[in-house]
Amino acid sequence: MSEPLSPIRQMLRVCRKWKNDPKFADSTGKEMNGGQALLTTLVFRRVLHRILGKDEKNVGLLMPTSVYGVIANLALALDRRTSVNLNYTFSIDTLNYCIKHAEIRHVITSKKVLDRFPGLKLDAELIVLEDAAKTINLLDKITGWIDTYITPIPCFEYVLGLPFVPLDDDLTIIFTSGSTGTPKGAMLSHRNIAENVAAFFGHLDLKPEDVVLGTLPLFHAFGFTTTLWLPATSFVQAAYHFNPLEPKKVAETAKKYRATAFPTTPTFLRNYLRRSAKEDYETVHTIICGAEKMPTDLIDAWDAKFGIRPAEGYGTTELSPVVSTNVPKSRKADYQQWLREGTIGRPLRNLQVRIVQPETGEVLPADMPGMLQVKGPTVMKGYYKDPVKTAEVLKDNWYSTGDIATLDKDGFVKIVGRQSRISKIGGEMVPHILVEDEILKIIGTKQTGENDSGELLVAVSAVPEERKGERLIILHRDLPLTPEEICKKLHQNGLPNLWIPSPNDFYKVDSLPVLGTGKLDLRAVKELAECVSGLFPNSKNVVE
Repeated sequence: MSEPLSPIRQMLRVCRKWKNDPKFADSTGKEMNGGQALLTTLVFRRVLHRILGKDEKNVGLLMPTSVYGVIANLALALDRRTSVNLNYTFSIDTLNYCIKHAEIRHVITSKKVLDRFPGLKLDAELIVLEDAAKTINLLDKITGWIDTYITPIPCFEYVLGLPFVPLDDDLTIIFTSGSTGTPKGAMLSHRNIAENVAAFFGHLDLKPEDVVLGTLPLFHAFGFTTTLWLPATSFVQAAYHFNPLEPKKVAETAKKYRATAFPTTPTFLRNYLRRSAKEDYETVHTIICGAEKMPTDLIDAWDAKFGIRPAEGYGTTELSPVVSTNVPKSRKADYQQWLREGTIGRPLRNLQVRIVQPETGEVLPADMPGMLQVKGPTVMKGYYKDPVKTAEVLKDNWYSTGDIATLDKDGFVKIVGRQSRISKIGGEMVPHILVEDEILKIIGTKQTGENDSGELLVAVSAVPEERKGERLIILHRDLPLTPEEICKKLHQNGLPNLWIPSPNDFYKVDSLPVLGTGKLDLRAVKELAECVSGLFPNSKNVVE
């Protein structure tokens, strides 16, 4: 099998070939065809090359999901540097931890970001893109134009040294969300991203008429791969809106640019469902949701309103990120072989998956729950400057996801729970997420887990307990039933006794902690459970 081209080399060829066709657009009205995107990238590469030190490898970015957010990433790759898109939902202390850990000296940003976060104090020098653009000179423009439209691509690739960049060099470092601890910097190589993009593209059988709607932040691995590099390296177009929490603007962008494919998360999709008209998404026929569990009632509600069924996929930052996805019926005539709701679909063609016993590593048979492990060319190189944590999850090229799953005889994977959300009570494994689901069914929220205001209602955690090892803690907002009534119904519904919490372990709180992606902040939930249960009463938290 031949080696893939690095993503940036593929981007050069795509933009040259489709130089007159639309490539990138965003909700500010900025639009670029392939030639304009290539020209702008080449020019900004020259500008950034003058500003950045010759030995400066890792460069931070605080850029919105926009045309220029994409261009900044492409320009850094073209200059043989490693992009580190920083998570602007992190606290300043956490951002500066990431900057120090990744040895970042410069952070590229924009005036819009600085306006949104006034008084931003980062431990790095800021490069404001609008100011950098003022330094573009005539030579930059002339050289960029010639290389865009005249110079044979192999020639200026050679001048820039791109053919000599090993595919296993870092293309990006993406810091994990930190939901279970301090953020870790996953090193993703040129090979990782190239292989993931190509496999995801083929899995969905994308067409030249497809337009990807990009709202996921670029610090999110799903956004970085599917909304930046997928359109950059293929004939697919992209249309962006920088804030996924603005349903009206997202809908306007989808409608204006006739988007067809939409990678997103269930949390964001719920927002769009409530606040969008049917005609807003009339051209969108492919929705792939990742990052969290996809509720069945959300699929049904979207189908009832818009006439299509969103599909659930799965991935992790460490896997570049897509591992598997269901394929909507709009994409393949034989979709029955690729779609099974309630699962996360079948793995991408270039990956191996297996289910093992978490403690012994024994490979388990079909339909038996255990640790999901993945092997293939999209597995990260490791965590930046952290060989200990790398060794914890990477063994013999198999990555342990931390998710408990089953694999059926047809190759469909189903996530049962998160290892960090699995308690061992009386010798039995108790998945927190399944207990949550049962409680939500009882209180009548089906699987959304939210009230009418979009607020999460229930989170299950656990604390140590001497007799049985652990005990479940239920954190909740306002509930229509008492804890006693809920526990009684859990018994009536046939839940195993060890899975049923005590009514005394239900605690009403002001709010449930979530990350910027809308997922539960598992570390904060754990601390909250420890606080309310009296294990660590001085933990920071507000309890009603």
